[in-house]
Amino acid sequence: MPEKQIYILSPKHLSPETIAVAFAKTSRSPESFREIAESLSDEKSAQFHEKWVVGYGHASVAEHAILHVAIENVSRMAMEAIESNRLASYTEKSTRYQKWGADDFTIPPELDGHPLRDEFVSTVRLLFSTYSGSLDPARNLILGRTPRRDGESDEAWDRRVRSQYVDSCRFLLPAASLANVGMTANARVLENAVRKFLSHPLAEVRAIGERVKEVAKGEVPTLVKYAEVVPYLVETSSEFQKLANQKAILDTRTSNNESRISNIESRISNLESRTSQEFCQLADYDHHGEQKILAAVLYRFDEMTYADAFAHVKSLNKAERTQLAESLLGRLKRFDIPLRELEYCNYTFDLVMDQGAYAEFKRHRMMTQTPQLLTTRLGYDVPRLIDEAGFRSEYESAMQQAAATYEKLAAWNPHVAQYIVPNGFRRRVLAQFNLRSAYHFCSLRSAANAHFSIRKIAERVAEEIQKVHPALSAFMNLPEEKWQDVEGKWFA
Repeated sequence: MPEKQIYILSPKHLSPETIAVAFAKTSRSPESFREIAESLSDEKSAQFHEKWVVGYGHASVAEHAILHVAIENVSRMAMEAIESNRLASYTEKSTRYQKWGADDFTIPPELDGHPLRDEFVSTVRLLFSTYSGSLDPARNLILGRTPRRDGESDEAWDRRVRSQYVDSCRFLLPAASLANVGMTANARVLENAVRKFLSHPLAEVRAIGERVKEVAKGEVPTLVKYAEVVPYLVETSSEFQKLANQKAILDTRTSNNESRISNIESRISNLESRTSQEFCQLADYDHHGEQKILAAVLYRFDEMTYADAFAHVKSLNKAERTQLAESLLGRLKRFDIPLRELEYCNYTFDLVMDQGAYAEFKRHRMMTQTPQLLTTRLGYDVPRLIDEAGFRSEYESAMQQAAATYEKLAAWNPHVAQYIVPNGFRRRVLAQFNLRSAYHFCSLRSAANAHFSIRKIAERVAEEIQKVHPALSAFMNLPEEKWQDVEGKWFA
């Protein structure tokens, strides 16, 4: 019998396109992967991809070509477009562990020569100076509450507690703030990403698309060279934006821009007075979700039809279904992943969270997310630390100025206006995910080391799921802390 072999086709010795061809050819060639690779050259690999991937549409071949793209000094606004590609992997510069300098922001290209450019820049500089000014008061308060360890240096002490105060100060950073991200993706995903970038309404993202395409062609010259603007994306987005604008014209609440600006403070005050419950609404869920999951598990390990499995689960009493749920999930340890059968139950949440929390929420890409444009119209949150440090007046003044500048920009271009919005302002996002994803999200983001903004969301989502599906959600790894505790401790 042939000897079993497992080995690496290393990118140290073979180009990504050649590795992709070596894997692709095994479907029709009896040779080993090494023998196939030895017969290939970059030129032959390119010819293969032109014929099979481009010519015949066998795009899955391109998934074997992996690229690592370093993207530096792009805005947080552009980062949303970059990280919207579900099947890529990302590591991003963190606002929790690093501090931003006074010039660490971008000016949208659309503002070149525009009369609002100077006001945009002055507002961003106000936000950054307020952010910088908040660091020491917040830091001193935290250091006073966190004793230095024996022999601990000033630098080590600060590093240990940094996230405790930077977590609150980051609420002031606008979406124009610069960031870096490392992106790992296969060539098929990267081609689709480039198409989306080139079709984006923001000039910065389109420029990123051009540059990503250019550098990727150096590694996979055949597999991304045909990535172009997608008229479907551009035209569909434009059409729905027109429909939204027509609705806004008919809405008496937005009858004219001048009145909106003058009413910013009263609107924010009214929004902040609404009940906390409104930040998380379970808009829809599978009413038979628990039965479907339990039936699917029985189906997996038995020989019955799904209809018979479902009928059996429905015939069980509550105690029997609870015992079945215990058998399915009772052995879970902290880092275990539940069986895939938990994916047969879905939930749809209408969420409102601050932009800083959304920056973390968006990383959970194994769900469907529909964010609305980032605005200042849902009000902002005030971290309790900012209030306790005696910095609330400066904080609110900067946030109000950002809201006023936003309204002027939004009247001209709502996409560009997003750049001025700080992390502390709230944003609405529709999210649909299954119970398996909920287990991952709720346990990860409710942990003690998670940012308090996203902890509040995760704990509230878990609470809503527990109300409707108590048997299967009972085994989530959750803290004793409740979302009300987070809100009371961390928000003014």
